[in-house]
Amino acid sequence: MSEFSQSNSSPQTAPAAAPESADFAAVRRQVESPEQPEQTEQTGRAEQTETAKNRKTKMFSAKRLATMAVFAALAYVVSFLEITVFPGTAAYFLKLDFGNVFILLVGFLLGPVEGIIACAVKELLRIPMSGTGGVGELANILTTTSFILLPTVLYKFHKGLKVVIPALAGGCLIATGAALLANRFILFPAFSIADVPGTFADTWAFILAFNLIKTVSISLLTMLLYKRLSAFMKKMKI
Repeated sequence: MSEFSQSNSSPQTAPAAAPESADFAAVRRQVESPEQPEQTEQTGRAEQTETAKNRKTKMFSAKRLATMAVFAALAYVVSFLEITVFPGTAAYFLKLDFGNVFILLVGFLLGPVEGIIACAVKELLRIPMSGTGGVGELANILTTTSFILLPTVLYKFHKGLKVVIPALAGGCLIATGAALLANRFILFPAFSIADVPGTFADTWAFILAFNLIKTVSISLLTMLLYKRLSAFMKKMKI
């Protein structure tokens, strides 16, 4: 009889492994190959870039560009219908027009950037017909921008008269202050007025009253026209 006896029993087979769940597999993959911080940052930057491109494309779509061009042209034409507010006074040069109604409408309907672009286009169109050599148009761009910026930016994020009316009132005050500064430091020196401080002292009250009248009138007209134009723009999908 041999020293070692051979067993008659067959070797046992190991049980088959249970299939892992989908959740477990996902966790295991994440543990085995975690996403690097650099990859996450690059992905976030790519998404931000794509969002910015989409926003820019929407802002300068054909319909929106056409709308800006039409409103800028209307503002340009209406700006020549001027009314002398203080005839026979030292501020006889102050003339009221309602061209900025269309600029403010662009700001409300499309956005503040579009409103500023329409304002710049309107003033550039006026330069060949102007006797100020572009200085008056520059001052107009600055004062108009200061007027439309606050109400149009706030309206972009908060709709309703409870926001629009105080914002327009603030815009009127800001634009009036900007007009006083523009006349004192840009327009009067550019027109070679001999006594700039004396002339400004004689006219600042007229300039203040004129710009309050102008901005308040434009605000009221814009509010009257906005609802109808807004409904039309939505139908046109602009």
